[in-house]
Formats: sequence, C-alpha cells, structure tokens
Amino acid sequence: MQYVEGEKEEILSCVEEVLSNSAKDRENLIPILQKVQARLGYLPTLAMEKIASGLNVPAADIFGLATFYNQFRLNPPGKHEVKVCMGTACYMVGGDIALESFERRMGIKEGETSEDRLYGLERVACVGCCTMAPVVVINEEVEGKVTPTRVDGIMLEFEDMEKKEAADKQQGEEGGSQ
Repeated sequence: MQYVEGEKEEILSCVEEVLSNSAKDRENLIPILQKVQARLGYLPTLAMEKIASGLNVPAADIFGLATFYNQFRLNPPGKHEVKVCMGTACYMVGGDIALESFERRMGIKEGETSEDRLYGLERVACVGCCTMAPVVVINEEVEGKVTPTRVDGIMLEFEDMEKKEAADKQQGEEGGSQ
C-alpha cells in the first residue's frame, strides 16, 4: 500500500507522541498499538517498525501481535467501508456471492482497501439482522437482501456520490478564485 501525501510524517509524529506518553516496556505494547490505531485508523508497517524501535523489541514481535488479534487493522480504512455479513443465515442465502460481487466491482479482495482509498471491504460475523439476509453494513448503515444486482446499485450510488463531491469541490474552487 502506498502512502498518500503527508501520511509518512503523520505516522511518525503519531507514534512519537504515543511513545512519549507511554511507559516504554513490552507490557504496554497492546495499549500502544491501540492508541496508534485509534489515531491513524489502522496500523501501518512504518508505525509498527517505529514502535519496535522505540520499545527495543523485534519488529517480528509487533507484527505477530498485530496479526494475531483481529482488533488490529493493517490496511487503511476506505472512505466507504463495506462489511459483508458471513453469519450462518447470511452465508446460507448468498453472503459469499455478495462478497464476491463487491470484490469484483471494487477490484479488491476481502480485508483490503482500494489504492485510491475510496473503498474498504471486510467480512464480518453476524450483525444480528438475520431476517434481512444477506446483509451488508455500508458506512454503518445496514442493507438487507443484498444480491449481485443490489451490489451494482450500491456501487453506482458510490460513483454518483463521488462525481457530485468532485463537481462541488471544483465549483467551490472556481468560486473561491474569482
């Protein structure tokens, strides 16, 4: 994953601040990782390397811990977060098909974020809306009965939203430069 402009500096600054406000011993590793993730939205490789250096522990230990606990996210969140339920009810009526449809339309696999950081795609356990299966949670809003056709509709809504935001931004820039 490529860093966006200014992101490396933000990562290094965040880690330095968290480490300066934390006891630098191995027992604080999980809280340090949690604080960094809370600030950045994920745990980038650069942050984990800097934490390893700051705590004087092998980077492999940091990576091992971050990959062991599912609370830690190794990819940056997308602007539009899509979480496909894979609980039993959703899976039985096509949750896997919905997930495959999102993967195809977004050009990413489950657990990844698109290069432009517009989309993030996750597989999640039961979200508690079994009567609406298959269920997808999009930007914290529940969508039920998601079929491949509905996936296409959702993606078109995203694309229209992005076009409108780009047009609004361009109009604002043109208005501000007059």
